[in-house]
Amino acid sequence: MALSMLLMGVLFCGNVVAQQSNKTKTVMVGGAAMYSTKNIVENAVNSKDHTTLVAALKAGGLIETLSSKEPFTVLAPTNEAFNLLPKGTLEKLLKPENKGMLTKVLTYNVLAGEFDVASIWKSAKEMGGKTEMTTVEGGKINFWTKGKNLYVREAKGKDAKVTI
Repeated sequence: MALSMLLMGVLFCGNVVAQQSNKTKTVMVGGAAMYSTKNIVENAVNSKDHTTLVAALKAGGLIETLSSKEPFTVLAPTNEAFNLLPKGTLEKLLKPENKGMLTKVLTYNVLAGEFDVASIWKSAKEMGGKTEMTTVEGGKINFWTKGKNLYVREAKGKDAKVTI
């Protein structure tokens, strides 16, 4: 459990892309357009910044789940975030025998329901600048505002700017 929480904390370092399952606008991420008509998997495979995430989703058996029509928001860690993991950690997580731990780490980055920066921002402002949300994995993620930016903060205090 401690290793799992450490990994979740490290994945929030750097930028985080909040990809909804049914967004209403198109944005550029990692040199690729993120289309509102596509799900996170369909969009992530075209982003040079999310190749590690796509590999992890495949190894974790989450491609079908995240390709469904169910409403959810993915806080998609970039390759940069995965690169901050201690040496050998990602390789270990991608092994078939560690699928359960990998799935736990990845679903810590998924929120049930559709959320965009504006809705999370509004919630945070109404709560004095901070708001807490529960992940699909069951963990808690804290969002906070600073200036015009929205950040996500995990339990260990690591921060990442939410870019979409």
